[in-house]
Amino acid sequence: MTKVTIQAFLMLSLLGFSCSNGAKQRAEEAPTDPATTTQTEEHGTEVKEVKLSTPLDQNMVKGGHGIYDLKCGSCHKLDETKLVGPGWKGVTQRRKPEWIINMITNVDMMLEKDPEAQKLLEQCLVRMPNQNLTETEARSVLEFMRSNDGEK
Repeated sequence: MTKVTIQAFLMLSLLGFSCSNGAKQRAEEAPTDPATTTQTEEHGTEVKEVKLSTPLDQNMVKGGHGIYDLKCGSCHKLDETKLVGPGWKGVTQRRKPEWIINMITNVDMMLEKDPEAQKLLEQCLVRMPNQNLTETEARSVLEFMRSNDGEK
């Protein structure tokens, strides 16, 4: 096999592995974050409001960092560098918390209806896989993103 074929196979295997776990947990675990959500028939739960904490919840930051290492870091860098997906630096200044949570938890809905998500797909040329994160886990990732952007 050629080097490119082997690299493509490894990348697809990694994406498949990172997407495979958590579906059962998501179905069983109700969100505990004080976000306002709406259940849509054709998609999952859409987050309408996120209340941010100041200062950052360091337990959530730590949990979000762990999730990033496990599920996000193979496609996203913490600086502005595009890897497979866009870099995360400054994302919390460019996007509303609700947009970030919805992109993490309900990527199909976002790619279907949100023009900014559609532009990202055009730029990256790779559809973000559903990582099957709960709303609570996504909230931890958001706190980690805020910390990455220098919030205290």
